[in-house]
Amino acid sequence: MKIAVLSRNPRLYSTSRLIEEANAANHETRVIDTLKCYMDITSSNPSVWYRGEKLERQDAVIPRIGASVTNYGTAVIRQFEMMDTYSLVGSIPLGRSRSKLRALQLLSRKGLGLPVTGFAHDVHNTRELIKLVGGAPLVVKLLEGTQGRGVVLAETIKAAESVIDAFTELKADFLVQEYIKEAGGSDVRCFVIGRKVVAAMERTSAPGEFRSNLHRGGTARQTKLTPAERRTAVKAAQTMGLNVAGVDLLRSERGPLVMEVNSSPGLKGIEESTGINVAKKIIQFVEEFAQPGKAHGRSKG
Repeated sequence: MKIAVLSRNPRLYSTSRLIEEANAANHETRVIDTLKCYMDITSSNPSVWYRGEKLERQDAVIPRIGASVTNYGTAVIRQFEMMDTYSLVGSIPLGRSRSKLRALQLLSRKGLGLPVTGFAHDVHNTRELIKLVGGAPLVVKLLEGTQGRGVVLAETIKAAESVIDAFTELKADFLVQEYIKEAGGSDVRCFVIGRKVVAAMERTSAPGEFRSNLHRGGTARQTKLTPAERRTAVKAAQTMGLNVAGVDLLRSERGPLVMEVNSSPGLKGIEESTGINVAKKIIQFVEEFAQPGKAHGRSKG
């Protein structure tokens, strides 16, 4: 099979591991910088051009689209879909999962557990918004933040008011969420492929830090999931329409709560902490669902 990984940097751990496993399975592979693609949008012969050449048809593409290039990356994926190329992550699911607000609304509609969340455009009464999520301590999140950036823990009402007022003054869109104290600064990353959780790790924040992201100095170890956690992770990924997802859960007194569904989950932390060859499982999934020479249709949802 001809498999392309859409990534801006071939040296990134996740990109290089996917290429390594695809090559090991005797596939013809290449890394394509998403931003260097340009498109011929025609109904009769849609095509993708890259570095001055018209790309030959790929059997499958594996998108590794960074949050900062979501819009253009989605357009590139859509173009491959128009060419009947199988995309591991569809354009519609990618866009759906990248909007924190839309994702939470969809997850809520499906009855999944979530932290109590407030959202407003014109915060004329900051205290009412704080009250909505149960008071301080609470978490304020920028809608455009990634890897823990733009996430602030406000431990008092006065601190919460200051953060909310500052974000409002900057005209930044943000969410206000209840702080799940019993989670103890830890969360669980569930790596979902298809309808199965293939690996899971518990991430714990560094001393003096409440964000458990590994980019923020957090540590990770393999963890055993409860049946409820497995069901929640798979249902969250399916709600987004994602074949591959990193579903982040908080362990609360009222059961697992979905914090985020990541459409381009990193492989380094999950492989190193669990010893599971997740990249190989992704390639095996692509092999099963991308059949060379056959039309794959466009993303649903």
